[in-house]
Amino acid sequence: MKKILLTLFAVAALLPSCQKPQCQRAEEDSSNFVNITDVVPDVILEIRYYGTYNFVGKRIDGYLQPVALLTKEAADSLKAVSDDVKAQGFRLKIYDAYRPQCAVNHFVRWAQDPQDTCMKRYFYPMLDKPVLFEQEYIYEKSGHTRGSTVDLTLFYMQTEKELDMGGTFDWFGHESHPDYCGNPHNGEYTGIDKNLNTEEVQQKGLTEQQFNNRMILRNAMLRHGFKALDSEWWHFTLENEPYPDTYFEFPVKQL
Repeated sequence: MKKILLTLFAVAALLPSCQKPQCQRAEEDSSNFVNITDVVPDVILEIRYYGTYNFVGKRIDGYLQPVALLTKEAADSLKAVSDDVKAQGFRLKIYDAYRPQCAVNHFVRWAQDPQDTCMKRYFYPMLDKPVLFEQEYIYEKSGHTRGSTVDLTLFYMQTEKELDMGGTFDWFGHESHPDYCGNPHNGEYTGIDKNLNTEEVQQKGLTEQQFNNRMILRNAMLRHGFKALDSEWWHFTLENEPYPDTYFEFPVKQL
């Protein structure tokens, strides 16, 4: 889930400074990034890793200000998404966008500490930390660090509340999968949790409205050049991202 790049920096730490990889300067270059609010002025920000309400329970390294950054290309596509959902009565609400390498390293350290479970009941009550890598909730690389991935939801202007998606951002579980209780490819609601598929689980699954709400977000993102992740309903990456092989390390702060 939190895609983590570790190998490159482990190797770089063993090299003298003059022998660091040539891509080092490029990874520190924020010149093709923008503040999302400069491109989408009415977006709502709730940058979870700047605060303490996240699965770690602390402010994450590298988040110096509660802002959201993206590559220019991703931000332009997100503006098209915003215009689309505004016509339907919604606004975009962003939890995370560009994520620096030191933040991903912070996730690694947290995942390797089995004693630190202060946020377990809120984000992973059914899991023990040692399985987070094994079950791919924590990865070795993060699309967020490439600068064209965003975690977001919809804010319903009529109720002045987040749209009910039937689950919280960063929930570690199959309940976060886009195909939970339905088929995201054709929008068909089934109400069935295919992972366990028992009557008891079906009764605890998404309502049809909650599933449809997820589809409103998903369909708008896909219409405007983003691709979805099969394990998180809130996570989208620009299909033609400008830096598919580059992982950046500058901090999150106003540009």
